[in-house]
Parts: sequence; structure tokens; C-alpha cells
Amino acid sequence: MSKLGIIAGGGQFPVLVAEAARRHGREVVVVAHRGESAPELEGMADHCLWVKLGQLNKLLSFFHRHGVKECVFAGTITKTRIFRDVWPDTKALKLWSRIDIRQDDAILRAIAGLLGEEGIEVVASTIYLKELLFPQGVLSRKKPDSEQLEDIRFGWRIARRVGELDIGQCVVVRDRTVLAVEAIEGTDAAIRRGGELAREKAVVVKVKKPNQDFRFDLPAIGKQTIATMLAVKASVLAVEAAQALLFDPQEMLELADRAGLVVVGVTEDPDGQLRI
Repeated sequence: MSKLGIIAGGGQFPVLVAEAARRHGREVVVVAHRGESAPELEGMADHCLWVKLGQLNKLLSFFHRHGVKECVFAGTITKTRIFRDVWPDTKALKLWSRIDIRQDDAILRAIAGLLGEEGIEVVASTIYLKELLFPQGVLSRKKPDSEQLEDIRFGWRIARRVGELDIGQCVVVRDRTVLAVEAIEGTDAAIRRGGELAREKAVVVKVKKPNQDFRFDLPAIGKQTIATMLAVKASVLAVEAAQALLFDPQEMLELADRAGLVVVGVTEDPDGQLRI
């Protein structure tokens, strides 16, 4: 049975990846992060190692010991932990010194490059879970009106530019005014900040970065996203279709529909036209 390594962060995604890999006959070798990964991962893995953020030597030795040649990144790491809760070993320190811009993609690409040098290929985290990709079209009962469509188009352009700088994937707008741009704090915090400024009717737009590496850091949406929007009386969630993960869709949409929220999956044509 071939082995799949999972470098696990937080949330339900690593659990779903492990379950899907086992259904496809893969032996699952998990490196889980303390303070982030779900405890149940240990029971689902054939082999599991718990590490602290930055312990690359342990990760590599563990994968080599169990013959892992292919792995995925799955789950979230609280980004602000890089300032307070990292235990870098010698390999991590050496890698860190080689990274000029210490943003998400640069860090993850550097780690993926290191794994590749060690004979471990990093593959797309959705290898067995294509059904989790956000669909195109209006998902909610309520459709966007003309004003909301204008805000979606405006927010999309801003989010793309922010993504080019590898800052974040989400913006919050109202009446073609930028209220919040996601950075290291994450999507929910950006929604709260922008929504409080809007007071109501904020439009949340979440897109992939232009140079997004599909192997890691895909945008993710779930019922917690909707709950955060409800708390600030936001009105629209627009997500780039097929380029983001959607968790608990039935529960998420039931919550959105009860509150009259608009939820749409958007694609962009090569000429820049948006389609819903």
C-alpha cells in the first residue's frame, strides 16, 4: 500500500484528507502541529508525529523513516504564531534565512522546495477531494441585486491586486469603498473589522492569489465564515469558484438563507469579465 504524508494544520480539512486517502488505499503518515491539529488525527493515521511549528528536522526524519515519497499540506496554521510560538531547529533557521519576503506563499514554496530536495513530492491537497471545491453560481436562495454586483466586481479587482502582493485573499467593501483587507489576521478578523466599519450590508469577496500554488493555502469557506458575517450584518459573500474549499455546504447555506445572505461562486473569463 503506497503512503501519503500529511503535514497537518488546524481545522477539519486534514481529517477529511486522511479519510479520503484511506478510502483510496493509501497508508497515512501524519505530522500534526501542537496547538493546531485535531487530536482525532492520531487515531486515523497509520503513523503520527506531533511537532511544534518549525521542527523541520523531526518532520523530515519521520517521513524518511516511514518511506513517504508524496505528501500534502492540509489545514491552517495561525499566522500570528510566527511571532510568539515557533521552535525552529537548525534546518528551519537555515531555510528562514534564505527567504527574502516572509509571506505565505514564499514560506510554503520554500518548505515544498526543501521537501523536494529530500525526495518528497508535495501534491495538491485536493487530490482526493475535488468535491470540496466551491461551485459556480448563486448558491443561496437570495440573488445579488445590481448594487451588490457592482460591489462584487469592485472587490474582485481589489482582492486580485492585494493577492499579487501576497498579502491576503479577502477584502470587505461597501458602496465601492474598501473597508478591510485581509492580512496576517485571517479572513474572519478581516470580516469583523470591515463589517463593523460598514455597520451593515458589507460585501465580502474572497479570491485566490494570481500566482496561487494549488498545493497549499487555498481559500476556505464554511459555516464559521457565515456566522462571522451575520455578527456584523454583512450581506454578500462572493468566492472564486473552483479555487476555494467549501466545508459543510448544507449547514452553511441553511444559515445564510435564514438570514437572507447572498452567497455566490464567481469565475473570471480570460478577458476579465466575471461570471456568476
